Amino acid sequence: MSAVETIDLDAQRAKPRPRQAEKSTLIGLSKPEMAEALSSIGVPDKQIRMRVNQVWNWLYVRGVSDFSEMTNMAKDLRGKMAEAFDIARPEIVTEQISTDGTRKWLMRFPAHGAGRPVEIETVYIPEEDRGTLCISSQVGCTLTCSFCHTGTQRLVRNLRPEEILAQLLVARDALGDFPNRDAPNGAFIPESDRKVTNVVMMGMGEPLYNFEAVKKALLIASAEDGLSLSKRRITLSTSGVVPEIYRTGDEIGCMLAISLHAVRDDLRNILVPINKKYPLEELIKACRDYPGLSNARRITFEYVMLKDVNDSLEDARDLVKLLKGIPAKINLIPFNPWPGSNYQCSDWETIERFADFINQAGYASPIRTPRGRDILAACGQLKSESERMRKTERLAYEAMMIANHGD
Repeated sequence: MSAVETIDLDAQRAKPRPRQAEKSTLIGLSKPEMAEALSSIGVPDKQIRMRVNQVWNWLYVRGVSDFSEMTNMAKDLRGKMAEAFDIARPEIVTEQISTDGTRKWLMRFPAHGAGRPVEIETVYIPEEDRGTLCISSQVGCTLTCSFCHTGTQRLVRNLRPEEILAQLLVARDALGDFPNRDAPNGAFIPESDRKVTNVVMMGMGEPLYNFEAVKKALLIASAEDGLSLSKRRITLSTSGVVPEIYRTGDEIGCMLAISLHAVRDDLRNILVPINKKYPLEELIKACRDYPGLSNARRITFEYVMLKDVNDSLEDARDLVKLLKGIPAKINLIPFNPWPGSNYQCSDWETIERFADFINQAGYASPIRTPRGRDILAACGQLKSESERMRKTERLAYEAMMIANHGD
């Protein structure tokens, strides 16, 4: 592929069936919640467990998005579910394909209090031995990390569990990763049976500021009788929300990544302002206390390489000292530029010298190959145009929608 490919799905095909506001979704419900939902439409108590297992299998093993495809259930029951519930995929506004095979989807979700429909970005990064899906947890972000493009977009709202899971379902649809589905012609995909082998909560937003929704989505994603992703292949990245780091270990049990980027509080206060609330001493203690920590279950520390900011050998020495005794991998991330950024990427020789020092100290220190830069899909580049409306704008917008019957 010689140039970036942007697929405007609105122009290529009919728009997906719009979600109806009065319908609740079955996506993202726990099994007990799904049992309550089916009971509410008259499914007999003695059938509830069987029906829940059937629906669960169709949603997460077979990947259907229409009740009519659930062929092992009676037609009248499928009709009742279709009248009461929604399992449709979100609207996919665009799909961009990078020259390196990276894919980025712009997805549109209902307003849910934000005033107008909101949009988020999800990125798929294929390699020979794995396919990693980078999932967003919020529309925008509150953290304002100075080197991050997403941080320039104010928080609009948290994503719901079904909206977090929908990103995984959309990707598996598009890549032919459900049974009896075909991968797109010419797509760069891993050689493994699965196209999406790993999930990282590293997209838009701070996952631990949306803890309950993220927890619910990841527990469903890792359920053995459904999407069945190993918790060792799910990584949650946080900028350092210390109380929820403890909860992540206890209640989710996935792999942990820390968006570190500096080894001194004065500099980290600038790069990652949440450090003012949870300084390095508290953050590193939470990492040392993370359950199951071992050489087989290491914490990943992410460190963006900023020219003349945090890339000296002194910084490398202090990094080794800071992490002493923690089973860790240190990902060095060449800074990915975005419009209006005030930073530059460290010279490649500087990055390699920094990595060599870390490696000699006994830590794995891979240099992350920039992926999807040409479609602004690389680390720190994600952003959508969604903005929270002022009250007066929202009221005017709602009045217009009513007048035009929602068109």
